[in-house]
Amino acid sequence: MTNSPGWTENRQLDELPHHQALLHGTAWASIATVYGTGEALPTVLTRILDPDPVVRVTAVDDAFRAVNDQNTVYEATVPVALYMAAILGHPAITAGEAVPDADKPPHRSTLVRLLQGLSDTAYDADDERVARGERHRGKVFLDAYPELRAFREARPAIFSAVRPLLDHDSAAVRDAALLAAIPLAEHPDLSRYRGELIGHARNLLANSPDNYYREPVLEAMKAWGQDLSGLENADDVTARELRARQLAEHCSVWPGHGKNDHVEDPQS
Repeated sequence: MTNSPGWTENRQLDELPHHQALLHGTAWASIATVYGTGEALPTVLTRILDPDPVVRVTAVDDAFRAVNDQNTVYEATVPVALYMAAILGHPAITAGEAVPDADKPPHRSTLVRLLQGLSDTAYDADDERVARGERHRGKVFLDAYPELRAFREARPAIFSAVRPLLDHDSAAVRDAALLAAIPLAEHPDLSRYRGELIGHARNLLANSPDNYYREPVLEAMKAWGQDLSGLENADDVTARELRARQLAEHCSVWPGHGKNDHVEDPQS
């Protein structure tokens, strides 16, 4: 599934390995991260299952910082993302989070933070990122960027772990799962889930005021050809008009540049 040492090449696209197989079957010291190699990653990833939720969420942040920087996908990004996906249903992920401890500062949900990290990585590898790369480098872009291609090939496996959380009891988890599912579902094999995602998107837009989620969900609905009438609120319209003005100003300064072309591509 990936080009990382220690992996076979004949896995099914939607097969998500067990987290222990990922932890012990990946040659971490031989694959690249933001800081060098992934030699320290097994220790960090193991801490994500710690009984202490503060330790867990700190480990999630540390792991994602090691494999995500300036929209770049590294060799270690795929096994880390697969590990994160494989533990989404692990009972340790929500241990100690049902009732906050009054003696400790508030902590973020480990499950939500995992989904947010997967979402950020999926957007770094989405179709728009590829289109931007091909505008700069031509159709050879993905051939010259095997790490990005490997993550895109792993999207069905990651989606298989994210999808059940779209119906989670917690609205925060449902919203974070939807934000992760949208870019993952760009994979051709996942197009059959679009109707399901549209239903979840409508539910989010009807109930959540959080622009962190609303903006990308509205963008997805627009890309899917959905009528946004009645889905946008006043803040959505103001934000959309502001983005349009900023894009127009950017294009007037940099003629020929389109949406997001101002974002520097590390592989350009």
